[in-house]
Amino acid sequence: MRLAVVSPFIDRRHGTERALAELLERLARKEHCEIHLYAQRVEGLALDQPGVTHTQESGLIIWHKVPSLPGPHLLQFLAWLFLNSIRRAWDRWVHGLRFDLVVSPGINCLDADIVIVHALFHRLQELAHEEDLDAAKPSLLRRLHRRAYYALLTRLERGIYTNPKVTLAAVSQRTAALLSKYFHRQDVAVIPNGVDTAYFSPSARLARRELARARRQFRQEDFVLLLVGNDLNNKGLPAVLEAISVQLEIPARLIIVGDDPTSASRELAQRLHVFDRCFWEPATADILDAYAAADLYVSPSREDSFGMPVAEAMACGLPVITSVLAGISSLLHDGVDSLILRDPHDAKTLGTMIRALYQKAEWRTRMGQAAARASLEWTWDRNAAAVWELLRDAAGRKLPSPARRR
Repeated sequence: MRLAVVSPFIDRRHGTERALAELLERLARKEHCEIHLYAQRVEGLALDQPGVTHTQESGLIIWHKVPSLPGPHLLQFLAWLFLNSIRRAWDRWVHGLRFDLVVSPGINCLDADIVIVHALFHRLQELAHEEDLDAAKPSLLRRLHRRAYYALLTRLERGIYTNPKVTLAAVSQRTAALLSKYFHRQDVAVIPNGVDTAYFSPSARLARRELARARRQFRQEDFVLLLVGNDLNNKGLPAVLEAISVQLEIPARLIIVGDDPTSASRELAQRLHVFDRCFWEPATADILDAYAAADLYVSPSREDSFGMPVAEAMACGLPVITSVLAGISSLLHDGVDSLILRDPHDAKTLGTMIRALYQKAEWRTRMGQAAARASLEWTWDRNAAAVWELLRDAAGRKLPSPARRR
C-alpha cells in the first residue's frame, strides 16, 4: 500500500511525533507499505532515498521536505497547509505519484482519508478561555493570537471531523467521547498508543539512576518528582507546584521537562516558595535519563488525549499520579498500578497522594511493579496492527464498487 503521511515534523522528543515514528517504522517493516512522508523536519527515523525500488517484500519511508516559514504559529500553520498541499500536488502531476490513502495525525491537511486524533482544539479552546479568566492570564497580544489560531483550527476540525468519508481513529476512549460530543461521530476507532518496554524498563532505569541523580546533584534522601510534556499548564504543573508548597516538610524535588516558555511557571514557583526545588530541562530524545532520576511521575492533567510519559514512566517501574482527564486513565487501576486524581485542580488531595507515596516506600515499590506489568500490554506492534486493519478497511471503501467486489 502506498501512503502519503502528512505531519509538520517527526522526532523522538514529543509524544505525538514519537507515536508516529513508531507507527511508520512498523507499517514499512511489517506491512511492507511504501510511505511518503511530507514534513518540514524529520529526526530519529530511518529513511530511504527517492528512486529506491519498492517490492511486496519490502517497505520504504521516503521524506519529501516541505519548506517552513518563520513567524507566529497562525502564519506558520497557514503556510504549512498551503505548502504541503502544493508539494503533494507537484509530486502527483509531475512525478506521477498516486497514493492509496492520505494519513494525518491531527489537522495537517484538508484532504486526509484517515486522521489519527491525538488532541482536540475544541477542548483546548475551552481550556484557553478558562486560563484567560485566571488572575495570571497571558498578555493581550498572546490571547488575541491564540484566539485566532484556535478559531481557525476548530473550524477546520468541524469541517473535517464531521465528514463521514474521513475515517477517524482516537488514541483513547476519552478522545473518542469528545469526538462524539463535538462532532457526533459514533464510528471512531479507539487505538491506544504504545510504549517500547524493551527500552523503557525497570532494569534500564535502575542502571542509570545513580548517575542521573548525581548529575543533578540530588541527595539520597531527596524525593524526586517528574513532569514531562509541552503545554505544561494543561499537564497540571500549577497544581504540582502548589501541592509541593503545602508539603514543604517532604524533601521533594521536581524535574520539569519540556520546550514551553518557562517564565510563568518560574514566577509561580517563586510565589509559592518552591523555586529552589524545581529543575527545568529541555525536551530530549534521551528522556530515559529523567525517568532514571525520579522516584515518582506526577501529571494531574487538565486535558490529555493519552499521556505517553505516564505509560513510559510506568514501563520504567515508576509509580505515577495522573488525572481522570488523561486518556490513559481508562487503562489504569487506581490504587494498584497508579493513583488517579478526580479533580486536576485539587492540589490539596494531590499533596496528600504525594505524601502517602513518600512515606510508604513498600507501597511505592508494589505500585511500580504493577505499573511495569500493566505496560507490557501496550505494545507498538499492537498499535500498528490495529492501524493497519483500519488502513485496509479505508482503502477498500475508497475503491469504486466493481473494484471492491473484485
